[in-house]
Amino acid sequence: MEGWLVPLPQLFFLLLILLFQPAASTSCDWYHGSWVLDSSYPLYDPSSCPFIEREFSCLRNGRPDHLYTHYRWHPLGTTCNFSRFDGKRFLEKMRSKRIMFVGDSLSRNQWQSLTCILHSSVPDSKYNISRVGDVSTFNFTDYGVQVMLDRNVFLVDVALKRIGRVLILDSIVGGKLWKDIDVLIFNTWHWWNRRGSTQPWDYIQVGGKTYKDMDRMVAFQKALQTWGGWVDSNINPDKSKVFFQGISPSHYNGSLWGEPTAKSCIGQKEPIRGSTFPGGLPPAVAVLKDALTKIKKPVTLLDVTNLSLLRKDGHPSVYGLGGRIAMDCSHWCLAGVPDAWNEILYNLLLI
Repeated sequence: MEGWLVPLPQLFFLLLILLFQPAASTSCDWYHGSWVLDSSYPLYDPSSCPFIEREFSCLRNGRPDHLYTHYRWHPLGTTCNFSRFDGKRFLEKMRSKRIMFVGDSLSRNQWQSLTCILHSSVPDSKYNISRVGDVSTFNFTDYGVQVMLDRNVFLVDVALKRIGRVLILDSIVGGKLWKDIDVLIFNTWHWWNRRGSTQPWDYIQVGGKTYKDMDRMVAFQKALQTWGGWVDSNINPDKSKVFFQGISPSHYNGSLWGEPTAKSCIGQKEPIRGSTFPGGLPPAVAVLKDALTKIKKPVTLLDVTNLSLLRKDGHPSVYGLGGRIAMDCSHWCLAGVPDAWNEILYNLLLI
């Protein structure tokens, strides 16, 4: 028995380790799981939602397969209490509040998804839609709930100057629109690699210096730093909840999901099986997550990248805005993947 004896100082140290060791986490990781067929989905009939724009309205544009609308996101783990979106409960909980999406067309994708979910839940409820400048507002008047969209593709400013259009990485004049909003969901990424005729700026400015161009990932990082500073200076956590939509992925290279002959998402009818995308995550995800760690105020990441990467079947492809003359493997059909993003948002806000 002598070999089992532990000296008192060492025994005391071991007891301290056991006492202060963190308990095993019982929280659910809502972002890792798989897509399962569920005949009770989608959450709304896309043909009955009058707000879906043409670029997201795949069935109306002639997409012949409907299976992609019947997949439900199923998080892994036995501790997950992931609730189905209840539109009436959401409107009651958000009564007299304002929800704003801020970002590019992926924000518009999620905004239209949410308006369709809520409208289908209370089809007889009064509503109106208005637009002032770059801000569109869907107002559920019976509940006093406003679901808003501010189109702002970089979050930081683009200003027209004598030399041309200047992307200013350390300026957010547009932030005045975001103050005192109850729920903010930000997003930026897809425009950072635009070049040529689709690039909406001529020069980049930061720290008082002007550049013709710079490493786009560095520019993205600097813009996120500026946005994070705005959050720390302007957000009152007792009033506003702040989310970042995350990096929504594209599917233009079939070799990334083990299908080298697929040059795009066209003809894809099923999700990737399993819970992990074979091609890994886009580098922008690491840049975003690093930037979020530097923000002092609470910001929740809607970490939708991996679950969306699994949905190579969810894009408009040739059933989007451009029809058969354009290939869209960046945006998402509605009903579809953004509905799952909103179900995660629902659980974070209400559960």
